[in-house]
Amino acid sequence: MSATSTLEKAQLSPADLKQMLDRGESFTLLDVRNEEEFRRWQVEGRHSVTVLNIPYYQFLEAPEEAVARVPRDWPVVAICAKGGSSAWVVQEILRPRGYQAVNLEGGMEAWGKFYQPRVLPEALPAFRIWQLERPARGCLHYVVAYGPQYRRAIVIDPPRHLDAVLQLAQEHSLSITHIFDTHAHADHISGGVALAKLTGAPYYLHPYDAIHPLDVLPATIPYEMTKDGQVFTLDQDRLHVIHIPGHTLGNTALYLEGNGKRFLFSGDSIFLYSIARPDLGGRGETWAPLHYRSLFHRLLVLPDDTLVLPGHFSQPKEARSDGLYAEVLAELKRRNPDLKQRSEAEFVQYMLSSLPEFPKQYIEIKRINIGLVQPSQEYADELEFGKNVCALADAYRK
Repeated sequence: MSATSTLEKAQLSPADLKQMLDRGESFTLLDVRNEEEFRRWQVEGRHSVTVLNIPYYQFLEAPEEAVARVPRDWPVVAICAKGGSSAWVVQEILRPRGYQAVNLEGGMEAWGKFYQPRVLPEALPAFRIWQLERPARGCLHYVVAYGPQYRRAIVIDPPRHLDAVLQLAQEHSLSITHIFDTHAHADHISGGVALAKLTGAPYYLHPYDAIHPLDVLPATIPYEMTKDGQVFTLDQDRLHVIHIPGHTLGNTALYLEGNGKRFLFSGDSIFLYSIARPDLGGRGETWAPLHYRSLFHRLLVLPDDTLVLPGHFSQPKEARSDGLYAEVLAELKRRNPDLKQRSEAEFVQYMLSSLPEFPKQYIEIKRINIGLVQPSQEYADELEFGKNVCALADAYRK
């Protein structure tokens, strides 16, 4: 669907917006939230898009001056926090003045809960792997179907909003057999325990991450322990657990082999253009050397043709032309600046000098993910406001 036909509607869905962004269609994204909210979190796309921040109150107080700042060259997509203020700007201000304008239904709240599933072509015929992209936060989640006719599945790093996973399971008649969190996340709330309750499948977590690193309190959630070297049999194929402390003490990667193909679900360790930070447990100086050993002695020694599937991206432009975030290990060794060969001391110094801000809400999210806090939906939404900052600082620079 072209931008023109899409924008003939009064409301635009998050899926419509994602399609326009992925296609590189020309439009102006008009964000009518206040300057502080806009600074903290914006809609981003793989291709360049014109983004304009004119707060809602300016359209109320001086509508003609505000309108004069909105280009007429392209269609306009208006967005606010929940869709109400931007709808008013579209219907009462822009359209009556001849603009081809549309409102993003549900605003940033809906955008933050949108997931885009894509099938990984390299996995066939051994597996059917879906990568679920959460574009607003830069999170990546996985459903791996295996066995005859791909009727059984494992879920890796399930999101809090389980509809995306459950819809895939229903559409493809999947029986979920295993649920894994590669680590106790700090940037988003896991859906692992909730999905286990719904499906009856066991939920797996490394026990070192079942203790809050700052509160030093044990988890209250039900889980099965993973350990280094553990092997899960998926029909004729195998899933290996690799313990890689550094980002967290219980951080793991999952290494899948089948039909001569290799896949590394790297979680928060290797990203496509960066690596995970070591300080979210408050012990960066202690964990950074562990991170070095995990990366260079455990992961980078895997076969070069291993396809790496990360847990996050920092910018949408990291995606391939098909929209997937994936690359073989040999290419990541060549192009990822954070994987440059250094001594352990040099690496630790580099990492500790490259840390972005430490979001305070990450401490609370870790509490939630091991059952120490039971949040309301509103509080959970508030904690997940904005994009993740799990990588080193350079990854977020334009």
